Amino acid sequence: MKIDLDTDALIMVDVQNDFCPGGALAVREGDQVVKLLNHAQKLFRHIFATRDWHPEDHSSFMGRGGPWPPHCIQNTYGAKFHPDLEISRAWVISKATERDKDAYSGFQETDLEARLKREGIKRVFVGGLATDYCVRDTALDALAAGFEVVLLDDAVRGVDVKPGDSKKAVDDVKSKGAILEKASSLE
Repeated sequence: MKIDLDTDALIMVDVQNDFCPGGALAVREGDQVVKLLNHAQKLFRHIFATRDWHPEDHSSFMGRGGPWPPHCIQNTYGAKFHPDLEISRAWVISKATERDKDAYSGFQETDLEARLKREGIKRVFVGGLATDYCVRDTALDALAAGFEVVLLDDAVRGVDVKPGDSKKAVDDVKSKGAILEKASSLE
């Protein structure tokens, strides 16, 4: 698939240490998306990297009745992007920054949509972690905002709390209008 430097953008979702092997909420093979996303970045002028950026007592944490262990706490190693992920040209979008508000989507409570529209973006390519949560919700919100969406299905990995959750998420995004493409086949 050919990239248009003026109207296409890459969104790398939550490729953070806590979501990679050894992290507090590790996604199986989460680090495997890094090489593919670094390859994809070489083809884009507009690059965005979302991240969970939680306060210490975030509402999504088990200690506050949420479903997840503490993860991606602001200014910690776990919240940093994977060390091999190239982010020097990326706009960083922080989400879930408030104690009592959760956000799976990179569009939720952020200025991502406004930035994309200001730059004249028409189509977004989405990859990262985790397929069945933040990737899915980011892709769905991009579609709802009127962007064409290409899901880089070789550059995503899921949590799969229930077996098949990631496949269901991909099917859901596709059924709403996203196109599936391999990061490795972009040009």
